Amino acid sequence: MKFKQINGQNQRIERISPTQLVVGIDMAKEIHVAEATNFRGIVLAKRHLTFKNAIEGYEKLQRWMDELQQKHRLKTVIIGMEPTGHYWWNLANWLANKGLNVVMVNPATTKRNKENRDNSPSKSDPKDALVIADVVCRGYYYDYTRQANVFQRLRTVMSDREFWVTHSVRLQNRIIRWLDIRFPEYTSVFKDWTCPRSLATLKEFPSPLDLKSRSVSEVITGWREHMQRAGGSTGMEKAAQLIAQAKKSVGDTTALSEAKQDLERLLEEYERIVETLEKMEQELLALLGEIPMAKQLRSVKGLGTIFIAAILSGAGDLKQYAHGRQLLRKAGLNLAESMSGKRKGQIVLSKRGDAKLRKYMYLATITLVGTNPVFRQMHENNVQVKKMKKQQSIFKLLGKLARILIGIVQRGETFSPEKASAVFTDAA
Repeated sequence: MKFKQINGQNQRIERISPTQLVVGIDMAKEIHVAEATNFRGIVLAKRHLTFKNAIEGYEKLQRWMDELQQKHRLKTVIIGMEPTGHYWWNLANWLANKGLNVVMVNPATTKRNKENRDNSPSKSDPKDALVIADVVCRGYYYDYTRQANVFQRLRTVMSDREFWVTHSVRLQNRIIRWLDIRFPEYTSVFKDWTCPRSLATLKEFPSPLDLKSRSVSEVITGWREHMQRAGGSTGMEKAAQLIAQAKKSVGDTTALSEAKQDLERLLEEYERIVETLEKMEQELLALLGEIPMAKQLRSVKGLGTIFIAAILSGAGDLKQYAHGRQLLRKAGLNLAESMSGKRKGQIVLSKRGDAKLRKYMYLATITLVGTNPVFRQMHENNVQVKKMKKQQSIFKLLGKLARILIGIVQRGETFSPEKASAVFTDAA
């Protein structure tokens, strides 16, 4: 039995059997299109099938496949589709629950093979479905396997969290814009406008006009409505700085009443999202408690709850990976090189994988360089001794992180600085 590596996983290479019906499906929001061929790629149906993204449509597809199997005396069926967007999800699960063989085809593969049949760049739903069937016939697919329930729950919460984080960033940018226009000197007093004393100021004294006629004690009294320990030497110093900056502020005062209402709404929404994200982190913590390997990953100092949840939600069960290279490929962090004759192109990341997994593994590596002594030492060695560029060192360590994660999970161990150094030395 031969194997090939697709999306970071070892997949079996099996020849399509002469007794198999090959079905390619082009997915859409409302109407899907299916084409059917035999193992040689010869079209078996007189016309493509269109069916709705509903139970009636799914049953229509099953009847169509059953009829073709009986007509051409084919024993089994293999159904291929592209995992683009989210429209494929329900159909793939329905077919898998029926015990049918569902496989996934890389969209990049179908894009590059769409001219093989008719030598034309034309595009249509029936043609796309036929191209998918052709790709399956040649064996360029990987099996659709559903992760364990806890990993699916983890992925759902992380996907939800990504939405609220994005919304939070937009709100923060909007508030910063408000300050740039109304109180541009504000950031000279509060470098971080999200700290408790700053939030209390924005609620009680949002504009310079609210501050410049106040005394230090009045400002501190206003803060006490929204926070504890408002006074002290730090509070008095910050209050004095705010008043001084307000007196010489060049902030715009046009439509100030309406602007204050806008800021009030923005702050309310921001605090609500912060609370939502905190609840989500607790949910993630509880879910990670149900995954034994999460405890092993926690032994890597600096790898916190969010990073572990993001890696497991994107990669799934790490026990299915035999080597860190497979995890890198899953995230699209494997290297791609273009060479021809004497020409040697630049080596770049393939970026053919899970974008969120790629992002969090990169951010996790940067965090580890700052917080984990082992990673910090290796980064310094790469930059100072081996004369690597800092970014080059980060990607070198990213590969090391992938090997460590797979290694400790496969061996059932916790993170060991000595073994980590050995892994790095061996790979250098």
